[in-house]
Amino acid sequence: MTRRPTLFLAGDSTAAQKDMSAAPETGWGMALPFFLSAEVEVVNHAMNGRSSRSFIEEGRLDVVLGAIRPGDRLLIQYGHNDQSDRPERHTEPWAGYQECLSRHVKGARDRGAHPVLLTPVERRAFDAGGRAVSTHGEYPDAMRAVAAQENVPLVEVSALSLARWQQLGPEATKECFLWVGETRDNTHFRPRGAIEVARLVARGLADAGALPGAWLGDPDASVADDRIVWPRVAPDPLGAAAL
Repeated sequence: MTRRPTLFLAGDSTAAQKDMSAAPETGWGMALPFFLSAEVEVVNHAMNGRSSRSFIEEGRLDVVLGAIRPGDRLLIQYGHNDQSDRPERHTEPWAGYQECLSRHVKGARDRGAHPVLLTPVERRAFDAGGRAVSTHGEYPDAMRAVAAQENVPLVEVSALSLARWQQLGPEATKECFLWVGETRDNTHFRPRGAIEVARLVARGLADAGALPGAWLGDPDASVADDRIVWPRVAPDPLGAAAL
């Protein structure tokens, strides 16, 4: 039996699969299949609260590398939790962060798969003049350096999302993030935001030549929010709580 083309995703809560208890919170990885060929399988290992370091130390990268096969793609997006001051998550951008990204890259390549680095999607943040501002410090530049050194395709999700939030402005971006009821969450998405970011990722993958043409769908496809589906329980390959 021929195995379907498979795209693995390693990252944090901004990309992760959510279950019904988290709705309407939506990771952009949940929307990515709408912009790919129906023949492509997306295996989303991104997990809430994980950094490039904790993803490795918990054995999550080992699970991905145990399943990945020659010709598969591994999308790698971290940064939000690497910024955390929690010691089990934190990495320095020009040291541990780069080392962990390189381990992901090497692990994929050692198995004949193709790694792709994605700079972290931007939070919703605007200055007093209504200009969208970056919140990721030196992490995107550190990832860009790894991509150049390792000759890995890079999708500029940080720059693309910052430009999109600027285009939408402070008010309209509330429809993309978890501004629901009393919640004012400028990091995580509801369906509209996840779809927006997934569209940017798909376009970026195409522009970077990171996927075969047959894997690509229509990046301009209209996707209604109600097409997002939350399973009753989001599976965790390690059986651990998504903290």
